[in-house]
Amino acid sequence: MTATSSLITLVADTPLKTNNVQSWITGNLVPLLLLAVALLLLWLGGGKGDNAGVMRRIGGVIVALAIIGIAITGAGVDIGKWLAGLFTG
Repeated sequence: MTATSSLITLVADTPLKTNNVQSWITGNLVPLLLLAVALLLLWLGGGKGDNAGVMRRIGGVIVALAIIGIAITGAGVDIGKWLAGLFTG
C-alpha cells in the first residue's frame, strides 16, 4: 500500500462533521457582525440626531438576532410544532 492509498482510506473512513465550524461561527463571527451593525447604526443615525431612525433599525436587528438565536439553538422544530398546534388543535 502506498502512502496515497493509505491517506485516501483514512479520509474515506472519517465522517465529516461541522461542529468546529459551527462553534467558530457562533463564537467569533456572530459577535463581530453584531459589533459592526452597532457601529454602523451609531455612525449613520447618531451623528445626524435621527434617534427615531436608529430605533427603527434596531428593531430590525432585534428580529434578526431572534432568528439567529432560533437557528443556533435548534428551537425551530418546537416553534413549528407549536404553530402547527394552533391550527390543528
